[in-house]
Amino acid sequence: MKYCSVCGSEVRVGVPDGDNRPRHLCDQCGTVHYQNPKVVAGCIAHWEDKVLLCRRAIEPRLGLWTVPAGFMENGETTYEGAMRETLEEANARVAVDDLYVTVNLPHINQVYMLFRGRLLDLDFSPGEESLAVELLAEPEIPWDRMAFPTVSEALKLYFADRSQGTFPVRMLDIVREGGLPGRYLVRNIS
Repeated sequence: MKYCSVCGSEVRVGVPDGDNRPRHLCDQCGTVHYQNPKVVAGCIAHWEDKVLLCRRAIEPRLGLWTVPAGFMENGETTYEGAMRETLEEANARVAVDDLYVTVNLPHINQVYMLFRGRLLDLDFSPGEESLAVELLAEPEIPWDRMAFPTVSEALKLYFADRSQGTFPVRMLDIVREGGLPGRYLVRNIS
């Protein structure tokens, strides 16, 4: 950030009074520009023993598979975001059951909140951000073509929990291993 979004003056990096982290500061108008993690809301939408997956039509990870998920919009709740993303990416309507897994990605400043949801019907089709949408059972999941480790890890937990007949709320941390791109360490917090 070079300029203040409030008054247009140049900003500097410093630690504001009463804070303990460097922030972008505007000395002209006194605004402290906080930058916080982005929240991704999504849904593991299921029908019987299958889950709904979307093949991405956009970058990042064009052509790979994921669950319907995306950045939250201002003014919506996490479960509203999960329902909206499922409708936008898969033209599918869901009843959100509950929060299933929170995945922390501190290396890219994101937090995923994935809900379990029941498809209300089998009327679904690719949205603008999807090349294809399919209902897949566990053996059919294209594990080697998944777009994001967040989704792969969440689905592994989902299928393991489904086999036990219980869905506890889960939390994961996915961090870069040794700071190397493409190498991740998964910590199961719960």
